[in-house]
Amino acid sequence: MAEGLRERKKRQTKQRISDIATGLFLEHGFVTVTIAEIADAADVSVNTVYNYFPAKEDLFLDRGAEVVDRLSRWVRGRPVGESCAAAVLRELRAQVEGVSPAVGLFEGYADFMKVITDSPALRSRLWAIQQESLADLETTLRAEAGPVPGRLPELVAGQLNWVNATVFGWIGEEMSKRRPTDEVSREALDLIDETEELLGEKVLNYGIRTAT
Repeated sequence: MAEGLRERKKRQTKQRISDIATGLFLEHGFVTVTIAEIADAADVSVNTVYNYFPAKEDLFLDRGAEVVDRLSRWVRGRPVGESCAAAVLRELRAQVEGVSPAVGLFEGYADFMKVITDSPALRSRLWAIQQESLADLETTLRAEAGPVPGRLPELVAGQLNWVNATVFGWIGEEMSKRRPTDEVSREALDLIDETEELLGEKVLNYGIRTAT
């Protein structure tokens, strides 16, 4: 369904507020910038800011919902004949090879991460997002692979989340050194290969999609 005018304006307003807030946080730090200052810079009321972003942390980590759903979305979109692990590895490789900002491959990532590391509230929110992503993936695996006895879905989710977190964390460390994105991308692809070699057959073959 096509996006209506009202929905488009709301989306644009939300994105503008987030962009302005991010700029202020990068310049002055997360702790020192107030919601009132963000509202003033965006030419909206404080209530409007809170209508779009219930917590201050949401202004900076505004794509938390996308991050939570990312691994699950990759699993749900796998084609016939592909396992859950293969789908995650394939999509992760594609983002790294494509030098996607979604995995931290962009200039300015070091400045972005400094805002997070300097703020206990943002570090806490980031950890919560990671835990939500893990729980969401386990739920998705159980739904996609059918009823499986024991803790296998939980263990597979943990392994796939570990691969994603390991690669993303390594990219973050290297980008924080302000290295060229293309160099980090090439080395991250090697890291994905190494992590795949550590996965067992039960993980690699879990949830192979069959024809419906």
